[in-house]
Amino acid sequence: KAWVSVSLVGNLGLLGFFKYFDFFVDSAADFLGLLGFRPHLPTLNVILPVGISFYTFQTLSYALDVYRGQLAPRRSFLDFALFVAFFPQLVAGPIVRAADFLPQLDHPRRWSTIDVRAALVLFLVGFFKKACVSDGLAPAIDRYFAAPETFGALSAWIGVLCYATQIYCDFSGYSDMAIACAALFGYHLIRNFDRPYLASDLTDFWRRWPMSPSSWLRDYLSIPLGGNRGSRLRTYCNLMLTMLLGGLWHGAAWNFVLWGGLHGLGLAFLRALRENGVSLRIPRALGVALTFYFVCVGWILFRAQGLSDAGVVLRAFVLLRSPGEAALDPRILWALAALAVVHALPRTPSLTAWWRRGPGWLFAGGYALAVAVIVPFIAVNFVPFIYFQF
Repeated sequence: KAWVSVSLVGNLGLLGFFKYFDFFVDSAADFLGLLGFRPHLPTLNVILPVGISFYTFQTLSYALDVYRGQLAPRRSFLDFALFVAFFPQLVAGPIVRAADFLPQLDHPRRWSTIDVRAALVLFLVGFFKKACVSDGLAPAIDRYFAAPETFGALSAWIGVLCYATQIYCDFSGYSDMAIACAALFGYHLIRNFDRPYLASDLTDFWRRWPMSPSSWLRDYLSIPLGGNRGSRLRTYCNLMLTMLLGGLWHGAAWNFVLWGGLHGLGLAFLRALRENGVSLRIPRALGVALTFYFVCVGWILFRAQGLSDAGVVLRAFVLLRSPGEAALDPRILWALAALAVVHALPRTPSLTAWWRRGPGWLFAGGYALAVAVIVPFIAVNFVPFIYFQF
């Protein structure tokens, strides 16, 4: 218990210092200002280490699994260091469990066992999502959210739908490329996304988006708090606390906390319906549409530059009320519709593994042709990965 306490204090202390010190100091100053005080509290303005939220979770999973007896401790510090600092997924996930990764170090990696074609195809898919789709939509999204009050309601819908597409393609694109890079080294990383915008309800959405942080919060936060083993009130409190902390984990700002709280309320509502025997028998297509709409409302809180801007976007998106007259190009909707069709295509072997057939020279030529087709669509502007800030 002493050693696991040292691990918890050390990891969470570093995360809290770098990521949340200024946030809590500023929040305390604002609260005291409401009471009539004019405090001058010190802030540090320290630079947030890239990926600290992800490798903090990974090191905590190792310590907690060893403490619970679910994982034998490693005697090699090099093995542990490789697990924590494995570069493909270090800065934006997927979050790797020690129990999944460390056993892979017990045997040498051999090139003959690597599925090179699958790794190359997955990397190209992820690269297209990020460099072409996500970065291509970024200028319109930045333009809208920089001054949402100047745009009309239609542009609010375009801006929010574009952001829903951007954050999915950005995050899942990074995950695809990370998994592919790891596979070329002979290591298997877990899948992080499973077509989340086809989820039939909010519970289903969180099983699909993103899978590694969601399962981490469930196993290391929600279940230790009691999960659903206590009273109904305790279960709902555990659910809300998990989602609020999950929102805060994404960023040191109140809009992220509200985003987590909104999803917590949605999950609690669905749980209450099930526990009271209420069955929402609606067509799956309607369930998918309602879930996607709810998720998009949450993305407004996630993306807006402040709570006041979030209020402006919410009024335009939900109530169709906006004072502005500026407009985004409505032709973007055709691109989003095409991407939605691709997102909804069934993942059958005949559609997803056609590139496995044929000799190596044919695959190489086809891959080169695919790269040549993609290159003209790469956005010229540099856009960092969204989850680098977390």
